[in-house]
Amino acid sequence: MKQILLATTSLLLIGSALAQTKTLTVYSGRGKGLVDPIVQQFEIDTGIKVNVRYGTDAALLAALQEEGARTPADLFWSNTSGALGTAVQSKLLLTLPENITSKVPATFTPEARGWAPLTIRFRTLAYNTGKLKPEQLPASVMDLPKMTQLKGRIGWTPTYSSFQDFIGAMIALKGEQATREWIAGMKALEPKSYAASNVAMMEAIRGGEIDLGLTNHYYIQRFVKSGAPIGTHYFAAGDPGSLSLVTGVGVLKNTRNMPDALKLVRYLLDSKAQQFFTGELFEYPVSGNTILPTTLLPFQDAMNRSPRIDQEKLGVRLEPALKLLREAGLL
Repeated sequence: MKQILLATTSLLLIGSALAQTKTLTVYSGRGKGLVDPIVQQFEIDTGIKVNVRYGTDAALLAALQEEGARTPADLFWSNTSGALGTAVQSKLLLTLPENITSKVPATFTPEARGWAPLTIRFRTLAYNTGKLKPEQLPASVMDLPKMTQLKGRIGWTPTYSSFQDFIGAMIALKGEQATREWIAGMKALEPKSYAASNVAMMEAIRGGEIDLGLTNHYYIQRFVKSGAPIGTHYFAAGDPGSLSLVTGVGVLKNTRNMPDALKLVRYLLDSKAQQFFTGELFEYPVSGNTILPTTLLPFQDAMNRSPRIDQEKLGVRLEPALKLLREAGLL
């Protein structure tokens, strides 16, 4: 009897240990500094271990398509809705239950429910407030190449996914030829490329290396918080330079841990995570009761400036954008 009890106890301990070592694997197109803090909090709150593989959206999508059913990934956390739309088209993601998608306003919920939006960012122009005044900046991003007086003093990030989505939106709104001419005009100004690092570009503006740069609004906000002399210039309503961009997460069809994968999605949509995205990262929330930093433009004001583009279809426009950037020698 004692041996039976010992054996039973051992099996219970083994079962308990296995339960405690449950893990999720996330492929994240978002940077570690944006993802790791809330992932660590999720681990503390739930006891679920999360392994994160970081990379660009494009690289991770390629990996998922190559791995197929062999992928260790349970979730794909993307920097752009275009990449998530491509994942849906490639039949990589499962349809999320309504008790998840109902947490998000219909405006941001993809029709196929293949992924959940998490935050919203806006394209803007960052500028050194000690060097430039708002009235010196163009109303449209299309006019930026005309600022020849700033030759060699402009920054951009052609390899960054949000920049590429911005180019895709420009093609949709202005046409391929106008976009090609814009890229050529920008190149003539000899802009400094900061690879995929918007943070490095903001440091360059603060340090006086350049005077302005095209970026997402939240990068500027983080530097403003530290007292950097960087201002945010919003382009006119409907301008490609005012594009709204959605981040999101989807669950892989081949996940081996669907209950915990869905638990992470719900967690990211709940108030604690949404407040982290807003209060710490300065991104706009999509759900929950959150308090916006006072330095942020009111959400509806920012949305009114953004051109109306189907977010999920940005993935369809990505390849034409990459084509133009490759032709220009920027990739």
